[in-house]
Amino acid sequence: MSATGLEVFDKTVQTTNAWLKEIMEATGLDRRRAYRALAAVLHALRDRLTVDEVAQLGAQLPILVRSLYYDQWHHPAGKPDRLRHKEEFLAAVAAGLDDIGPIDPEDATRAVFAVLEHRIAPGEIEDVKAMLPTQLQGGGAQRRVVGGFPSDVRRAAAVQR
Repeated sequence: MSATGLEVFDKTVQTTNAWLKEIMEATGLDRRRAYRALAAVLHALRDRLTVDEVAQLGAQLPILVRSLYYDQWHHPAGKPDRLRHKEEFLAAVAAGLDDIGPIDPEDATRAVFAVLEHRIAPGEIEDVKAMLPTQLQGGGAQRRVVGGFPSDVRRAAAVQR
């Protein structure tokens, strides 16, 4: 029996809850704060991408996550935010988290990208990463934010797929 009356809605609720659970496990946040972390990171990411990349990534998101991703997108025809440094991207994430208590924007970014990396097509994730500030992509001795989670967190998330 369908909880919502439509299987497509049941599936997106189930999938979205799985995404939130992974973020909660990676960060220690409760469900409400994990949802806000997901929103803050997705909005910072969306505002950094070209319109074509926004649409390509959005097409791969579950319906509920997709609606969150597009929420409050005011200028889709405008140019993407020119965030050239990790700190600028993390400041954009922090701005989306400022009213819900202390959440480290770097931890939130890592957790959301860990979910995206194993739930979205690898080619699309590589396209998205290529549009991010170099410091977020990694390289050299610098600790990466994107893809920076330890393998045990990725394994635990993969088991839940």
